[in-house]
Amino acid sequence: MDDNLTRSGPQPFDADKPIFEALLTPYRSLGPRGFAITMALFGAVCVGAGILFASQGAWPVLGFLGLDVIILYFAFKLSYQAGKAREEVSISRSDLSIRKISPHGRVRETHYQPAWTRFHVKRMEDVGILRMDVASQGRSTEIGQFLNPDDRETFAKAFGEALGIAKRG
Repeated sequence: MDDNLTRSGPQPFDADKPIFEALLTPYRSLGPRGFAITMALFGAVCVGAGILFASQGAWPVLGFLGLDVIILYFAFKLSYQAGKAREEVSISRSDLSIRKISPHGRVRETHYQPAWTRFHVKRMEDVGILRMDVASQGRSTEIGQFLNPDDRETFAKAFGEALGIAKRG
């Protein structure tokens, strides 16, 4: 038989082939351009107000308004730094992998056997999903902590279905 011919029929079973993969990242509503515009507008308002106060003899207010601009700048920078965190979740028939990467690049990875794993979702009626955990053999890992409520719902549904498929084998 020629090795270049394609074989038809059932493909071999691959327990390590991912059934589900997700990259979870925090949502940031303000991009770099929006950040620059926000800082420019806020800075202009503070400078304008500072000049007004300084012209009436209240010159110390100018320093406090400048401090406000600096604090807002660093608050945004901290928020963008926290936005670098991510979680990589993968389910195959033989492995459930949760890989958490901190904003500073530290990696923490946990693995579970899907057949013995339970997916816990804590809900509050008016709010939605508050917490999602994967648990097995006396240990648990929280997932999607930084997701907004709508993304938690979408993820929980897809993850739960994929875990069910992995358990059925």
